[in-house]
Amino acid sequence: MTRSLVIKVTAGEDSPERCNQAFTVAAAAVASGVAVSLWLTGESAWFAVPGRAEEFELPHAAPLQDLLAAVLAAGQVTVCTQCAARRDLTQGDLIGGVRIAGAATFVEETLHDGAQALVY
Repeated sequence: MTRSLVIKVTAGEDSPERCNQAFTVAAAAVASGVAVSLWLTGESAWFAVPGRAEEFELPHAAPLQDLLAAVLAAGQVTVCTQCAARRDLTQGDLIGGVRIAGAATFVEETLHDGAQALVY
């Protein structure tokens, strides 16, 4: 059975350590060869907009833009449909490779055989 990791990050600059932990775990899993789907919800949705991850700073943490790039290179990054709508974000506003999808897609991913879901 193939294992996968679905990570939902619900925090952004409002909770920088929790946000960075989610991105760090996602990037570490990708580097380990795990199939990763990173969901950006709530305030973390802003990091799907070009330039926003570059503005994030947390002492003693890897740059968020590097972690995001690692996940995008080998995994899937998704912005929650409702979270995007509440922020007036459309597909055209997002970094290439990031998609917008809803709860049904999240549930489908988490129910795959071998899937492990984490929420930060």
